Amino acid sequence: MAPGAASYGEEDVLRARFYRLLSHLLQAPPKVEDIELLAGMTGDSTPLGEAVGGVARVAAGIAPATIAREYHNLFIGLGRGELVPYGSYYLTGFLHEKPLAKLRADLIRHGIERAPEVREPEDHIAALCEAMAGLILGEFGEPATLDDQKTFFKTHIAPWAKYFFTDLEAAKSAVFYAAVGRAGVAFMEVEETAFEML
Repeated sequence: MAPGAASYGEEDVLRARFYRLLSHLLQAPPKVEDIELLAGMTGDSTPLGEAVGGVARVAAGIAPATIAREYHNLFIGLGRGELVPYGSYYLTGFLHEKPLAKLRADLIRHGIERAPEVREPEDHIAALCEAMAGLILGEFGEPATLDDQKTFFKTHIAPWAKYFFTDLEAAKSAVFYAAVGRAGVAFMEVEETAFEML
């Protein structure tokens, strides 16, 4: 697809699905049926494919209650989880800082609004992955051009998401989510490389 084209193909659908998978796993612990689906995934010999296979292997051998406890320890905890999954925090060391304000302005420009029931700031990694999936598939209007996707990615995701996923992979509370972190790192590297080729 040409950089200025406002449509999407099969590769874009796969990208959007992977963003949505990451979003789903990072906004709440997966349900039993989700874990069963994850356990059935297959990868290939690429770094991303191997990471997907790793998620599948861990999902096949772990109890849902264990994943839920892991999620709590990582992202909720007593007062605060092991990780803080917000762009502002990674970029400035504080929540609700300038990166969030800039993101909100860009979301408005793209016609993206936070759902009334959502209490998390928009720079949560799950929300950004969900926004990127929607931009790719045109869920907020026309599909975003590759140039617009690149700008959104480079501005709001690339500066910190790979570091977050690296931290997730290495987190002491992580087993299932270590595999998710590895997949997130691999996917961010694929996206970075693809956008650099534009």
